[in-house]
Amino acid sequence: MKRANSGLTWIQQPHVAEFLQQLAAEPVITHARLDELPASRTREYVRGLLVEHNALPRRDELSTRFSDWAEQALDRITNPRHRDITRRYIRWHHQRRMNQMDAVTRGTFLRAKQAVTVAIELLNWLTDQGAELAQLNQAHLDRWQAEGPTTRGIASRFLDWAIKTNLIDPSLKLQPHRRGTSPRLDAAAQTELVTNLSHTTDMNPRHRAAAILILVFGQQVSDIVQLTWDNVTVTEELVTITLGTVEIALTPPLDEPWRELAATPTHHQTAAHPNSNWVFRGGLPGQHLQASTLTEQLSASFSSRAARLGTLHELTKLAPVAIIAEALGYSPTTIDRHALASSANYAQYISTLHR
Repeated sequence: MKRANSGLTWIQQPHVAEFLQQLAAEPVITHARLDELPASRTREYVRGLLVEHNALPRRDELSTRFSDWAEQALDRITNPRHRDITRRYIRWHHQRRMNQMDAVTRGTFLRAKQAVTVAIELLNWLTDQGAELAQLNQAHLDRWQAEGPTTRGIASRFLDWAIKTNLIDPSLKLQPHRRGTSPRLDAAAQTELVTNLSHTTDMNPRHRAAAILILVFGQQVSDIVQLTWDNVTVTEELVTITLGTVEIALTPPLDEPWRELAATPTHHQTAAHPNSNWVFRGGLPGQHLQASTLTEQLSASFSSRAARLGTLHELTKLAPVAIIAEALGYSPTTIDRHALASSANYAQYISTLHR
């Protein structure tokens, strides 16, 4: 570390010192041995330090966390046969998908937990009705869904798998879960926010930089936190950022927070990010900032979801879907949905090209 003071202060905290003494008594330090120690933020922070400084191999922590969570979740199932079915669902659907990913995203992790949780609720309800999964009929599904919250529609993910594996009647249908219509910022509110961001000194550079990407370019917070300095170029003349396949120039004053971030990178004085290339570095060693954390930090100024939806709504009035999708890193299908809402249908653009 360039300055050891903060590190020494951390080490001298009683709970940290106690954990390090436990670790020092181990003949060999491995991920498996760390997993056996009591779960705590200190344990995971030390694990991260050991990984970042090549004392432990890197592993996919979210995949590991899901596996541990799933084992405990199985204990909630009251019917042993349903427990075996759920174990297969977890292993051959969710864990198999995670194993095929380069790195499990937080969204994948949370969706998998939610899908398994709702599946367990359905199976336990069936047990209470004196029925097995193989006996599931449409009347069961209609009643179960009608008696509970709309999130029960998430069970459609489990039912799709059960149909593919010939466990239930393929004609069974469940109304899929639909999120409510999200509010979006109108153009006037967006313009006011961007103007305020350009002149404010109340918001730190990191939050201002993220806010600009949401309000001007409609970026998702989950994508923003994964930006690296390979995506950003800062020179005396220009600041550019690559969001999709196009390098976009940030004109003054939108470039100012990015220049500040490049000049004074956060966490630069700690051992947690010795070689980190993240623009938005997180509190855990080597990790980027969590999307939920950034969303909460920005919530004092605006709703990141409402702002993003408002931006995309306005952008689809100004350019063809294909160009917006390519420049901002969205799929054309996603942008087309926003285009339809703003009466700028992609089909019209295609027919114009053909003519």
